[in-house]
Amino acid sequence: MPDSEFGGSQTAQTFGVNPWLIAVSVMLATFMEVLDTAIATVALPYIAGSLSASTDEATWVLTSYLVANAVILPASSWFSLRFGRKRFLIICVIIFTVSSFFVGAAPSLGFILLARIVQGAGGGALQPISQSILLESFPPAKRGAAMAFFAFGIVVAPVVGPTLGGWLTDSFSWRYAFYINIPVGMLAVFMLNRFVHDPTYISKAKVAPFDNLGFGLLAVWTGCLQIVLDKGQEDDWFSADWIRWAVFFLAVALIWFIVHSWKKKHPLVNLRVLKDRNFAVGCTLMFMLGTALYSTITVLPLFYQELLGYTAFSAGLMVGPRGIGSILGMPLIGYINDKVDSRILLSIGFVTFGVCSVAFGNVNLDIGPWTLMAPIVITGAAMSFVFVPITTQAYSMLANEQIGNASGIFNLVRNIGGGIGISLAQTLITRRSATHRTQIAASAPQGGYWLQQRLDMLTRYLSHHTNPANAAGAAEALLNSQLSAQARLWAFIDVFRWTALLAFACVAVVWLFRKVSPGRGHAVAAH
Repeated sequence: MPDSEFGGSQTAQTFGVNPWLIAVSVMLATFMEVLDTAIATVALPYIAGSLSASTDEATWVLTSYLVANAVILPASSWFSLRFGRKRFLIICVIIFTVSSFFVGAAPSLGFILLARIVQGAGGGALQPISQSILLESFPPAKRGAAMAFFAFGIVVAPVVGPTLGGWLTDSFSWRYAFYINIPVGMLAVFMLNRFVHDPTYISKAKVAPFDNLGFGLLAVWTGCLQIVLDKGQEDDWFSADWIRWAVFFLAVALIWFIVHSWKKKHPLVNLRVLKDRNFAVGCTLMFMLGTALYSTITVLPLFYQELLGYTAFSAGLMVGPRGIGSILGMPLIGYINDKVDSRILLSIGFVTFGVCSVAFGNVNLDIGPWTLMAPIVITGAAMSFVFVPITTQAYSMLANEQIGNASGIFNLVRNIGGGIGISLAQTLITRRSATHRTQIAASAPQGGYWLQQRLDMLTRYLSHHTNPANAAGAAEALLNSQLSAQARLWAFIDVFRWTALLAFACVAVVWLFRKVSPGRGHAVAAH
């Protein structure tokens, strides 16, 4: 057992409760929060229309939530010690559930933004606290199986969310996409109150004064980061003065926050836990995973909708089988994670994810609905071989008393990676589309034989279906549309291949982990 500034041990603490009941209780809360984030993205156009807002204004429904969520995430450990972890988690679930009702009932954009900020504050602590409770409720030898169950909610919810959100919005109203949280939240509160208990080190903890400076710096840099990522492409990044200033304040606040949190004796977020090599490598991999995974989750439905003409609901159905892959992979990884070197499992997962991304990068505009089904399902299974081993490996050398603080940092880097991945994917699609369009136009000049032949053929065809006098103009418009679609297709292919390269790069990082004996919470000789 490594020396820890917190002391403590890795023994399970369940207070006589079946640990799987605890796992179900905390997974419910996490599943609700992750599902809501995915559902909200589908409902944005309907929210904008219902509240007489533009699409750009409606995106603040996402941004306001994510900013509040990011601020609370790493601070959740202090609040758990101050108010009691069980009590704080239940309060957060109640806040999230009640604010979900007010989001659904919002009569104006200003009201929904206020409700989303409150909802984000309540949801920010759900994942790290749930994860720390789960890890402490199982001994190291059983944590792989427990994390496989917990990962079911983390991995499947973003896949189920768009499909469920599309169905609720089309069949009822966008408001029901938020009302659905109410029964789930009520069940979560009941189970948490019944089965979860605070360990001794929390009930007897001496809590340091609240770190006002650390909290303020955290709010500034996470807020600036999320706003820049959300609006960067729209305002052409650094060509906008406000973005340059936002990045300046982001950099200053982030550097100050890191120095302050590292040197202060009792900071709000204890970054010294990153001195543990396995946890530092785990955070690096989780950041890279968030970037690659959220890029794929965002871009693949857009490919189906923008280039193949699928509806939002149909696109959701096409990517939904990723959840089937995760469902199939979770029991297997839960069984073998405690028996096989996690670094081998991670390598298999990342290589498989990369190969599937290469398969996505071989698409064309003539593919059928089942063409990508196999790589989509396999990607879901690959995520099982990534998420669970990363988590168990990252926490393998930490004492129970460190897990709460570490969980906040771990989940924050994943969210930041996801935000950066989504923003990069959107920027690449926009800019690479323009680049490819220029390249295609340059390779087929207006006076070229191929282009003239194509225009003549289209003109003759359209003259039989429209006014012959307008056929030439319609042919040019149709050819221009085909050119734009082909350029955008190549931009999507660029993103898929970039994601594959990132996944393959993760394999090298995996082997920076110290080897942990399967089924144990101890690292053996470093490699």
